[in-house]
Amino acid sequence: MYSVPLDPDLCLSSPLQLQVSPALSERLRVFESLRKKRSNEKTVEVTGRPLSVRLADGRTVEGKAGITTPLLVAQSARVKGALLSKVNGELWELGRPLEADCELQLLGFDTLEGKQVITPFPESWVPKNCLRCIVYFLCPSSLQPLHSSSFPPCFPLHMQVSPVTLANHPQSSGVMRLLAVAFPGEKDKDEWEREQEEARKRDHRRIGKDQELFFFNDVSPGSCFFLPKGAHIYNTLTDFIKFSLIAVLRLTFLRPRPALNVTRRLTTPSSFLPGFTEVVTPTLYSTALWERSGHWEHYSENMFTVTGEGSQTYALKPMNCPAHCLMFEQRVRSWRELPLRWADFGALHRNELSGALGGLTRVRRFCQDDAHIFCTPEQLEEEIVACLDFVKTVYQVFGFSFHCLLSTRPTPCLGEPELWDTAEQQLERSLQQFGEHWELNPGDGAFYGPKIDIQIKDAIGRQHQCATIQLDFQLPIRFNLQYVGPDGQIHKPVMIHRAVLGSLERMIAILAENFGGKWPLWLSPAQVMVIPVGGDSESYAKQVVQQLREAAFMADLNEDQSATLNKKIRSAQLAQYNYIFVVGEKECESGTVSVRSRRGKQLGRRPIEEVLSSLTQLRDTRSNQDDF
Repeated sequence: MYSVPLDPDLCLSSPLQLQVSPALSERLRVFESLRKKRSNEKTVEVTGRPLSVRLADGRTVEGKAGITTPLLVAQSARVKGALLSKVNGELWELGRPLEADCELQLLGFDTLEGKQVITPFPESWVPKNCLRCIVYFLCPSSLQPLHSSSFPPCFPLHMQVSPVTLANHPQSSGVMRLLAVAFPGEKDKDEWEREQEEARKRDHRRIGKDQELFFFNDVSPGSCFFLPKGAHIYNTLTDFIKFSLIAVLRLTFLRPRPALNVTRRLTTPSSFLPGFTEVVTPTLYSTALWERSGHWEHYSENMFTVTGEGSQTYALKPMNCPAHCLMFEQRVRSWRELPLRWADFGALHRNELSGALGGLTRVRRFCQDDAHIFCTPEQLEEEIVACLDFVKTVYQVFGFSFHCLLSTRPTPCLGEPELWDTAEQQLERSLQQFGEHWELNPGDGAFYGPKIDIQIKDAIGRQHQCATIQLDFQLPIRFNLQYVGPDGQIHKPVMIHRAVLGSLERMIAILAENFGGKWPLWLSPAQVMVIPVGGDSESYAKQVVQQLREAAFMADLNEDQSATLNKKIRSAQLAQYNYIFVVGEKECESGTVSVRSRRGKQLGRRPIEEVLSSLTQLRDTRSNQDDF
């Protein structure tokens, strides 16, 4: 998806004719001449020399250096739909001549690289009255694009136009934003539109309103008000991570490693178990801390600041890592204490632009399942593998598939190249030991260290990035963190930043849309609706509700005397109660309940003790099943 600003420098006299401004024409001419010059410089010495091209399917095509292009190879091999190529693993334009024997991959729109290549479309300005012609501006059928051979002749487009509000300009700026999505054919466009319709049905903002989970108000923009049912989901997720941190880490660091099981409830105090321990840190800090950590220089514009006594400036914390460094340096540390693993669930605040706010996916006040690990260089790989194991365990509970990205050194970055090389190699070895699918993501690491980003796939195939594992060699240097090693010498620890759910607010949005508002029992804010039917059943129904609540279930009673039984059942189904218990005279006499699931399946009349036992098993094992 890409944005095209609009401006009067371009004029379209008809939908089929594009008149390009002199400035844009000159820009395109210069670009094309530079491209040709670069191409000629690379091939002048090798033009005409025979070469051999091996395709991904094993076929071999003969060609000439400086003349044969991937496009010519695609045409001769009758490969359709190529948008880009890889030559010996390096991205290569279809029109760029080959230089030597090579292995060639032809990439279509079904690859990530193929989708990305159609977004260099030029950005320019178009008058508002010519918006209907923007299709021809982006990929005209009557004019040839810069690399016309690299693209299909026409892209069906989905377009959306909205006004742009500029900073410090409360009135309309007159500038419009156009968002467009391009497709290689009508079939792909239709499929995308079906996916968008399904996404609209699952929109977490609609689910939040319908189920009375949360709301937003202008008195605190970008900050969510969680109602009781939403708070139940919020707290259940937090408790899940806290229990899992204890259970998984306890089992992970025992040798040999047993199968992980985090579903049981733990009663042993966390202080008696190895693993993560929870810390609590302040919300407001003097700018001196942020200057020391380096965040004030790079991130101050995203912080909320207040002025205190004596004109001292303070900032609400947007992250926890500097505070954890302060805690580490409070006394001399020994190698015997490491690794130190600290989890922090404190509220964070980031001054996001108002235009970037969107439901729970981008907020100004949020909480992370944040944690930092201080370890020795020798412990690093085992700690990374343990973090990856924990990510896998947590995501399996939700039913998410995922893959890892190794994000390497960006430009610019802090630190010596040798340090970066070592860190990236350690992360790669950890990923290989982990054994799950991963890909290289060059240049996308944090400025202070490489990282592993984990992308999950939801029920309708969308990718979300939530978990991250980041190495940091810079904060230990800035805070001069030290520990005494077994040799009696002073050493510097390595710091690992780690989050699994990421922002709890954003994860709730993802889960709401993934489940379509049909929360699994263990996470559901509406677990059981009890419906009395006639006679003296209301008293027994209240007794059933009381038993459920004492067992920590979210249970409600429908006392509406005017509604029919079918209407009550339908109402409970629309409210997404996992189970509906109907109780009448027979149930009162036998101490049973008549159970039906949210999907309408009749589970029969069962003793209340049996039902409580079954529901407890489903909840405590965090099962996503409906039947029992």
